[in-house]
Order: sequence, then structure tokens, then C-alpha cells
Amino acid sequence: MQKKKKIIRATTVPTSLETFCKDQLRELNKKYEVVAVSSPLPELEVVKQREGVRTVGVKMERHISIKADLKSLWQMYRLFRCERPWLVHSMTPKAGLICMVAAWLVRVPRRVHTFTGLVWPTATGLSRVILKTTDRILCACATHIIPEGNGVKNDLLNGGITRKSMRVLANGNVRGIDLDHYNRTDFVENEAKKIKKGNMTTFVFIGRLVRDKGIHELVDAFVKLNKKYPDTRLLLVGRMEPELDPLSKSTQQIIETHQFIDAVGAQNDVRPWLAASDVFVFPSYREGFPNVVIEAGAMGLPSIVSDINGSNEIILPGENGIIVPPRNVDALYNAMVDMLENIEQRVRMAGKARELISSRYDCHIVRRALYDFYDSLEVK
Repeated sequence: MQKKKKIIRATTVPTSLETFCKDQLRELNKKYEVVAVSSPLPELEVVKQREGVRTVGVKMERHISIKADLKSLWQMYRLFRCERPWLVHSMTPKAGLICMVAAWLVRVPRRVHTFTGLVWPTATGLSRVILKTTDRILCACATHIIPEGNGVKNDLLNGGITRKSMRVLANGNVRGIDLDHYNRTDFVENEAKKIKKGNMTTFVFIGRLVRDKGIHELVDAFVKLNKKYPDTRLLLVGRMEPELDPLSKSTQQIIETHQFIDAVGAQNDVRPWLAASDVFVFPSYREGFPNVVIEAGAMGLPSIVSDINGSNEIILPGENGIIVPPRNVDALYNAMVDMLENIEQRVRMAGKARELISSRYDCHIVRRALYDFYDSLEVK
């Protein structure tokens, strides 16, 4: 019996393996010997049990730490020398840098990195220089680069990060969506009834409640909207991160005191919150390819999103939502007004939302594109 080729899939923290590679590793393990590598946190054991693959813990810091990063590089180098994989495929920035350099040093024949988003486009000063330099090193060491969407691809080209050939798989998203799960089942609808308040038009945001997600603009736009249209409500689903990207005190105070803004914290199941709402709003400053916009569409919600990577590929203006400039309160307010006043258009977009997601981002489409990509590497 021919021995299976060995693939190492790596992310900085195991929650990323859980998010981006759910069910993929189990499927890949039927054809390849798959090893999942990430920081040695409890979630890595969850990946091992759920996907049925071998896991190895290599500690990696998410932020720049020269001493810790060199230690991680040495450990990764030793791991690759021992395992001798046919392919190393990394995701997330720090794992990408460490894995691609280590794989290059060991001369792993196929070194693949997926960029799920870029940090440097919104960074400034020395931080921007460092981030761009590390991405250049990563790309120089990789043999294949997969950008998550054409926006990320264009940023890599226009930012002078690499001139290597890049391939966007399927329609860009690396995860896809389980349309059976993201559906308005009886359970979801019953839970949504507990969240709804009368006939109020409800706008919902799902994500981290931080500055980079456009929460300041969203709160300001909603306060203005609610003064003119008092029968409106804003749901904020997600956790705050005051230690990383804090909101201003004034915005926090509005969230805490406004009668029609409900901050409900992070939720294990966001489907009822989407089903209880009328419009999804995502005014983020930067993304790779935001899964939450796909999830909202699968649940039949029209979206208002900022004109950033990923979001502007998922949303087709006038078809399943509205695109507005980032960091622009007035544009966001006007789009929310449009959703309120043009009910017929809103209903039409809601009716089209799931159909568009199904045709482009079904998880089976995304996984097939990845498997075909791996197959293409076998003949080279």
C-alpha cells in the first residue's frame, strides 16, 4: 500500500484551525497524512478529537517578540526536519512567517500560505514598515500564495509585497458556509421570537466591539437615525477588547445607556440574533474575507458593509446589500435610512441574499477548490 503524503496545516492559535479548517482536515486526512500545528492551547485537543488528525503544539506569539519568535522558528525547524512533510500550508500572519521560513530552511518542496487578511494597510509608521517586511519575507519563502479574495491579492501586488503568481481559490473565501446550519429552522425562529421587540426595525452587528470594526461610526449613525425614526433598534453581538482596541469612553457610555441599543456580548449561536433582525451592518475598517457577512446573507439578511476587502466582494450593490465608504458616519446613516424607507427594495434584497451566498460560498464549493489545488500540486 502506497504511503500517504504528509501535509502540515498550521495557524498561530488553534481557534483559527477550528474556524478556518472545520471538517476540511478530516476530509483531507482520507487522502493525506494530516498534521495540525498550532500553539499548545486547549482548543488544539478539540481539533484533534473533532478532525481525527494528529496535532503538535508549537508556541507562537501573535504579536512581534523577537526572542519568542526566534524560539518558535527553531522549534518549527526541528519539527519539519523530523516530519519531512510533502507540503506545509500555513494561515494567519505569525504562523505564516515562522512556517514559511522554517519550511524553506528545511527545503520542504511545497510551501503554501493563505493570506486571510493584511494588517499593514491600516498601520502607520515603523509598525507598517515591519509588517510589510515580514510579509515580503514570508512570500519570498513560499512556493505558492493564496490570497483570500481579489482585494487581498491586489493589496499584495500594489503594496510591493510580492510579484509571484497568486491564485484565488473558488470565490475567495477559505472557509465557506454550512447552509444546513445557517438556516431559519424552527429552533432558530423560536429563539428569535424571544429577542424581537414588537415591530421595531432591527439593525444588527456581529463581531468584536472595537474601533477597527467601525463601532464608533455605527453608534453615531444609529443615534442620529433613532432620533428621526424612534421605532428602530440596534443589536451589538460581540465582546469588547479594551486592552487591544478600546472604544472611546463616549461611545461606551452611549452603548451602555441608550434605550434602543442592546449590547448582548459574545454568543455561541448567532443565528437567532440574525433571524431576529432586519438588516446586518458591518462598517469595519479592514478585513480579509469576513465570514459573518456570509452568515448574515445565508440567514436572509440584506447587509450594509464598508467598501473594504472581502465585504465588497460578498455584497453586490442593489442585489443583496449596500456598500458605503469606511469611517463615514453620514454615508452609513444614509444607507440605514434607505433600508428603512425603501421597504420593497429591502425585502427584495433579503430574498436574494441566501441565493447569492449559496451559489458562491457553499462550504462544499470551497473545500472542492482546495482539494483540487492540492491535486494540482501532485503533478508538478
